[in-house]
Amino acid sequence: MFDLPRGCGYEDLKSLLDRKIEDRNVFWGIRVEGRFHAVTVGSVPAQSKPYAPLAQAVKDQAVFHLEEVTGTLIGFRCPPYVKGINVPGYHLHFLSTDRLSGGHVLDFRLVQGTARVGLYRKLLLMLPERGTGFGALDLGRDRTQELERVERGGDKDQGGNR
Repeated sequence: MFDLPRGCGYEDLKSLLDRKIEDRNVFWGIRVEGRFHAVTVGSVPAQSKPYAPLAQAVKDQAVFHLEEVTGTLIGFRCPPYVKGINVPGYHLHFLSTDRLSGGHVLDFRLVQGTARVGLYRKLLLMLPERGTGFGALDLGRDRTQELERVERGGDKDQGGNR
């Protein structure tokens, strides 16, 4: 566990963690607890079949700007070789201490907080069962640029905080 500097933002956190993480080819769990001056989160509406590609689904996401909130950021740093199965790099979610606000982290500014990282050497990958249509999907397309836009939050902003 280590303290984070006052004013630390998402890009700052990623830089700090990049310096602390020795093995870049494994999964790392990340947990940040603290008081935040601001947290921007996104939430994609519930989806139904036939499911839209992620980049299309996030076009309708609500974006919330939370101010002066305490809570927890939690997520992963995934290695580059998982592209296509998961999103390489950092992926965090936020949950406020009162459990009333949260979502996919797009940005934040920390007042005070601590971070912990943990190495994951074992992961279980469960694929859909036969007959779900998964086997017929074209999963070979490179969606790197779409995923980068998704992780940055697209361009829709709903405002509000709950």
